[in-house]
Amino acid sequence: MTTRPATPERIVDIAVGYMAAQQLFAANRIGLFPALAAGPLAAGELAERTGRPEKTVRILGDALAALGLLSRVDGRYGLTPDTAAYLGGEGLDLAPFLTFLETISYPHWQQFSHTTDTGEPGELDLGGDRWGTFLGGVMAYNALHARMLVGEFDFTGCKNLLDLGGLSAEFALQALRANDVLRATFVYDPRSVPSVTEAVAEFADRTTVVGAPTPEAEPAGEFDLVMVNHVVHRFSAEENQAILRHARAAAAPGARLLLLDFFLDDDPSPRALDALHAGEYLVIDGTVVHPEADVRGWLADAGWRPVDRLTLPGSPRVLVAEAV
Repeated sequence: MTTRPATPERIVDIAVGYMAAQQLFAANRIGLFPALAAGPLAAGELAERTGRPEKTVRILGDALAALGLLSRVDGRYGLTPDTAAYLGGEGLDLAPFLTFLETISYPHWQQFSHTTDTGEPGELDLGGDRWGTFLGGVMAYNALHARMLVGEFDFTGCKNLLDLGGLSAEFALQALRANDVLRATFVYDPRSVPSVTEAVAEFADRTTVVGAPTPEAEPAGEFDLVMVNHVVHRFSAEENQAILRHARAAAAPGARLLLLDFFLDDDPSPRALDALHAGEYLVIDGTVVHPEADVRGWLADAGWRPVDRLTLPGSPRVLVAEAV
């Protein structure tokens, strides 16, 4: 049996990962990706378009080309299909998410040593316009998750949807756009009712918005689809068990539950995105990415039978369960 010789590459790649992130953030901030939307440019042309020094733009271009986020052909930089779709103006724009990571999340990680030693979150400053940056970034990332979900789950056979305790109406909105007979009931924290009502105005004839604290909410009805998006990490084990029981009480026999969140798995090769977000949530506000095995146990105790797990690109995973 041949063994691979030990190398330092993975260690070094991870250790300098912040350099890649900072160059991506910088490119986003100076508008490098929109500048390339019309076609490839040489470093000098790109510098003129962005108003930044040519030597800096070339460094950014080379780094992003090395990372697979730009192409570089004959000294001209161009968008890849990924950057064209998500940063170049062709589709969902993740620029607000990158701005959030650069200006709020990344600096906040400077406190991670404190979190590591104490298990406590850092002090999060959301004063002034920082709250708008925070919310804009989080909602842009949620919009990505929603689009990935509608591509992985078939909503066309559903008629009555319960969206319980989520942070963004975008998931249900994508489902409503995919299924013109679907009706949706949102049961969100009372503070979110005005913003959710505004967000779903185009589907006012097919939506109902109710305010109730998530752990205590007991929705009325018999839904054939229940979505619980980005709820699990925000609550304790006991609260999540209650939420899942209440969701089951509102579900028709055979109904599907979509439980979207990051989970710590027991797979032979853990998925990095989930484990990394466990650190993010802990340092940001002390919330918890729960082990998937625990969540599956809560589902079973609440009357849900797990039937599938969807892995959404660049996004959380979804545990799919059936009401039994």
